[in-house]
Amino acid sequence: MTLFGMDINSIYLTLLIVAGSLTVLYLLFGDFLEAVGEATFLSPVLILSFITFFSATGYILELITPLHSLLIIAISIILAFILDTLLNVFVLIPLSSAEESLSYTEESLKGMVGKVIIPIPENGFGELVIESKFGVISKPAREMENGAIEEGVKVLVLKVKNGVLYVVPYEYNQLDSMS
Repeated sequence: MTLFGMDINSIYLTLLIVAGSLTVLYLLFGDFLEAVGEATFLSPVLILSFITFFSATGYILELITPLHSLLIIAISIILAFILDTLLNVFVLIPLSSAEESLSYTEESLKGMVGKVIIPIPENGFGELVIESKFGVISKPAREMENGAIEEGVKVLVLKVKNGVLYVVPYEYNQLDSMS
């Protein structure tokens, strides 16, 4: 079958190459396209994957089956819709949820215990690491009363201001936890 003066296999292959190229561009410039995707109800990922599934299915079916091209187009659209739906439900939605659950806010660091890795001088800044469910977080720190804290000392985060954690030395007393 020919469409627009081109063989249908050429059209499928061209669509597949274009969708693949756009996918690579999306990987590089995805943040801009995500802003565009928020304005519409369709995600660029879903559109690109639908075109990829449609063109790949159509191309393969044209090569290996003797079915009529209109039937192959219908089968390709249905299969692409099903695969796109499965991709969205089982991959994209869980990934977006996982991404949100792995993020943290600076306010959520209040009350956490960390370890000083760069000593905090008097009236100065040092650095500490906090191990949490988010991974290892490294942040600049300052002693709450502008005192000094040596490297390796455990500290408690009391306040966060302008990206700096204000801390005090932390001593865990087992007797406090029993009462």
